[in-house]
Amino acid sequence: MSDDSGAVSEADQDLARAIEMLERASSVTVLCHVQPDADTIGSGLALGSVLERRGATVQVAFAAPASLPESMDELPGRHLLVDVDEVTESVDLVVTVDAGSRGRLGSLGDRLDTASASLVIDHHRSNTRFGTLNVVHASAESTTAVIARLFDRWGVEIDADLAHLLFAGLVTDTGSFRWVRPGSHLLAERLLATGIDGAHIARKLLDTHPFDWLPMLGSVLGSASLLPDAADGRGLVYAVIRSEDSAGLRSEEIESVIDIVRTTSEAEVAAVLKQQDFGSVWVVSLRSKTEVDVSAVACALGGGGHRNAAGYTATGDLPDVIDALREALSAS
Repeated sequence: MSDDSGAVSEADQDLARAIEMLERASSVTVLCHVQPDADTIGSGLALGSVLERRGATVQVAFAAPASLPESMDELPGRHLLVDVDEVTESVDLVVTVDAGSRGRLGSLGDRLDTASASLVIDHHRSNTRFGTLNVVHASAESTTAVIARLFDRWGVEIDADLAHLLFAGLVTDTGSFRWVRPGSHLLAERLLATGIDGAHIARKLLDTHPFDWLPMLGSVLGSASLLPDAADGRGLVYAVIRSEDSAGLRSEEIESVIDIVRTTSEAEVAAVLKQQDFGSVWVVSLRSKTEVDVSAVACALGGGGHRNAAGYTATGDLPDVIDALREALSAS
């Protein structure tokens, strides 16, 4: 892509440099972030599949949990996934996908230190640019959309398997196309034209839960709290998922709660605080409607994300964690 003067955009220059790095590497590890969603896994498997086709030795991995979420068990290219203890320590290139910081890689973050080079591909505005080369397109609706741009620049034909992976990230990160940007539907149409079943992919990823999810929702949502004066009077609604609530449930069931809480009309900001291992560590998911930049709030509390969807990890007693969130919202 170039402007009217013929100058090549900085984004295109980054893509060209990324392709050079990918073509030079004969061994590549693609790292997805912890508690992986379909955007990071779809991006990782799509890139890994193309590299494998080109003859590179490829591994795709994430640090936690121990297994791929069940909602993603139909994604093509899963043979590339390896367990944490099988990830090669030293390779030509480590690529991270959809990880806004080194910390999002968990215990696999040290693979950045032993690789000859590292490439970061992401769409989070708060990305800390921790790679040798950083391809961060904050205007993209998903990291799979950035991967699609990379493939186009690289001359990669997007077949049905790649389209399945790219669509998985697109449909989940746009909330089934509730939060779209110019071009979102054009990319979706292009991917669907390969013959993939978009409705089935979306249903598998977003609308399939075990029965035990319903009692958990009843318990968690029944104890939700509304703080109308928070966020300078714009309102905060929050729910707490304690360890006993989530026992036996998959990560996708736990993560889905925020998208219900955020529908509260009296609150601009929604939060779900998820207790870890019955202790004092809380993983906090944030959502906002239009006015509050929750990525700035999350960054102030040690996390990151997008303007309307972000998160962070906090340690302490629950009342103190909530007070810290309220203070950060007032300062935003």
